[in-house]
Amino acid sequence: MGASHSQSVSEKSIHEFAVKDSRGKDVDLSLYKGKVLLVVNVASKCGFTDTNYTQLTELYNKYKDKGLEILAFPCNQFLKQEPGTSKDAEEFACTRYKAEYPIFKKVRVNGPEAEPVYKFLKASKTGFLGNRIKWNFTKFLVDKDGHVIERYSPTTSPLSIEADIKKALGEV
Repeated sequence: MGASHSQSVSEKSIHEFAVKDSRGKDVDLSLYKGKVLLVVNVASKCGFTDTNYTQLTELYNKYKDKGLEILAFPCNQFLKQEPGTSKDAEEFACTRYKAEYPIFKKVRVNGPEAEPVYKFLKASKTGFLGNRIKWNFTKFLVDKDGHVIERYSPTTSPLSIEADIKKALGEV
């Protein structure tokens, strides 16, 4: 396994990955086949935290029964703004922002130790800085078949992509 292969991604859909929940238990993402996914790297101490968590909860409550699932991955790679444990991150989101969507185990989203699902997301849609995730609350919209439709910057508020979510859900 040479370093040159680190960015090659053979998986065709997000459903081929397994991740860990906040307690370290494996979660197979094929569970989400047929769902539209919004995948977000989250942090508790970021300038974007309040807006994003508030709006993510609002979107989730509005569309969860129509097939939207939000997958949140705490990440401490940006100015150490997610310093606690995975459990701390989950508690923060659930208590302060009433998050009912899954908050997974803390991951790395950049570099050689990046979570494989993030290598897939980044390879599917490069952003302003090429492959790298720029900051907390970068968002990926994934269709029902597990393919990345769009990538949004940290400054793009969740509610501003509502039209894209509706379209992906077939609610035009």
